[in-house]
Amino acid sequence: VSGGEDEIQQLQKALLDYLDENTETDASLVFSRKFYIAQWFRDTTMETEKAIKSQKDEDSSEGTHHAKDVETTGQIMHRAESRKTFLRSIIKTTPSQFSTLKMNSDTVDYEDACLIVRYLASMRPFAQSFDIYLTQ
Repeated sequence: VSGGEDEIQQLQKALLDYLDENTETDASLVFSRKFYIAQWFRDTTMETEKAIKSQKDEDSSEGTHHAKDVETTGQIMHRAESRKTFLRSIIKTTPSQFSTLKMNSDTVDYEDACLIVRYLASMRPFAQSFDIYLTQ
């Protein structure tokens, strides 16, 4: 996985497929599925707010407003909206509809799901700054 937006959404969808598939054997997976969706939605909102705030801080320090910054803000908002649209579509899907939308659910087993969770967790800010916390 190269870490692009599409790859992350594919991994998220694969993980949600796995969780949805196995809810019959473990009822706690229903909660896990909802938790992940809510967490990813929250992360998207927080990343957008931080990016826009940092751009506003740069603009105020420079004293001018560049067209390039406006375009960048537009791109940030577009990416955030596409992520949120993806998550909303997952939320609105009923379990019976979700099974018809599955892409690669046969290829995701328990070990793959664990690997996907580890990878997605490594993308979170705390995991990326853990070495700094450890050093301090």
